[in-house]
Amino acid sequence: MFIAKVIGNLWATRKHKSLVNSKLLLVQPVDGLTAEPKGSPVLAVDKYLGAGVGDMVLVMDEGNSARQILADKVAPVRTIVCGIIDYITVGNKSVKWH
Repeated sequence: MFIAKVIGNLWATRKHKSLVNSKLLLVQPVDGLTAEPKGSPVLAVDKYLGAGVGDMVLVMDEGNSARQILADKVAPVRTIVCGIIDYITVGNKSVKWH
């Protein structure tokens, strides 16, 4: 899993049946305390949460786990949004994202 910021949307009118009614989001992995970008943006599925541009999210980047969340063993998915982050606390430092 990693922390990311939603930076965009992807629209696809024709897609695999397991992705119907799902949002496709472009997410930028970030440092959880500073929000500094880490690496390249990736595409992630959001089936249940309704995350949008600007949200900080928890992302699962492992195909089998993503397919389990979707309850679809053949879904062509590797990366899925599994949480919208409200705040992060490490030691005595806390960062509120929502």
